[in-house]
Amino acid sequence: MSLPAVDAVNAALATVSDPEIHRPITDLGMVKSVSVADDGSVDVGIYLTTQGCPLRDRITSDVTAAVSKVPGVTAVRVDLDVMSDAQRQSLRQSLQGGRPARTITFAQPGSLTRVLAVASGKGGVGKSSVTANLAVAMSAQGLTVGVVDADVYGHSLPRMFGIDHPPAIVDGMIVPPESHGVKVVSAGMFVEGNRPIVWRGPMLHRALEQLLADVFWGDLDVLLLDLPPGTGDIAISTAQLLPTAEVVVVTTPQLAAREVAERAGAVAVQTHQRLAGVVENMAGLPCPHCGEHVDVFGSGGGQAVADSLTTLLGVPVPLLGSVPIDPRLREGGDTGRPIVLDQPDSPAAQALTAIARDLAARTKSLVGRPLSLTPVG
Repeated sequence: MSLPAVDAVNAALATVSDPEIHRPITDLGMVKSVSVADDGSVDVGIYLTTQGCPLRDRITSDVTAAVSKVPGVTAVRVDLDVMSDAQRQSLRQSLQGGRPARTITFAQPGSLTRVLAVASGKGGVGKSSVTANLAVAMSAQGLTVGVVDADVYGHSLPRMFGIDHPPAIVDGMIVPPESHGVKVVSAGMFVEGNRPIVWRGPMLHRALEQLLADVFWGDLDVLLLDLPPGTGDIAISTAQLLPTAEVVVVTTPQLAAREVAERAGAVAVQTHQRLAGVVENMAGLPCPHCGEHVDVFGSGGGQAVADSLTTLLGVPVPLLGSVPIDPRLREGGDTGRPIVLDQPDSPAAQALTAIARDLAARTKSLVGRPLSLTPVG
């Protein structure tokens, strides 16, 4: 049997993609060396982007599997090294495509990424659970999705997505971890354990800017932001940094939640952001014994918020859907397996999937957005 050709080995390596950046390792400059011994064994040197790369074993496995398929290869040995600072800088420049640092691509003219900011007037209405499930449902529908956990004080999305390792850093650029087909980044990924983050206004603004500008998102169809509850600094910074973002208001049926949800929607009006609609969460509990619907938190709250915001804006604000109470929704958040994945036929998962499909189908609107018009004399 003839010895494997180096060109054939390189062609096989070109089929291996970095599991975080999702581009061939040959294009990323990660292949350090290739050598073929007289006995048909192949040694491959691979550069990792960081010393503590959490996916080093997967890269080794993928390289071994790809090269083993080359005719004549009898064994594969993978030697891992780490990129130098200059190599990482070159990689970052390549990934940015020549764009200057600290550019928020989603805010640039011509951006095709739909930005949805998920807001609520108060905590405890299930906003983060809704965000996680909408993201996963959209990904399952074939969209490329990213999520920013902008709830700096109450960050919870890493757990809800089952992510337990920090993102890779390439010359200061953050490569977001991916779970269930969704790229996720959170301020909580940069603190140890369960330490609280104690930041005020200017620091919050800079943190959000970094999560948007210093992350390699690639080409996204949809970016969701899980905003903190209320109408504070992050909501205002989101409007400044992402003026074309559309706001999804999450509420529960009860009166107290409805009133504060209307305030959250009113902030979007004041900042000239479009309201994509209202999601009513915890909309009743189907009795597990008799099937009777129990309105634990009342009823009609979501529609009431949508109607109130419609009156305020003067344009229709739809009720996107009502999600019933389901203990499995909470369990999925704790285990990192959203209910739309593990229990797709449950009423809650079906409601969330329908909302995701509705949002994905909606086109961008000019309603509520400032227009730059030049009068014709």
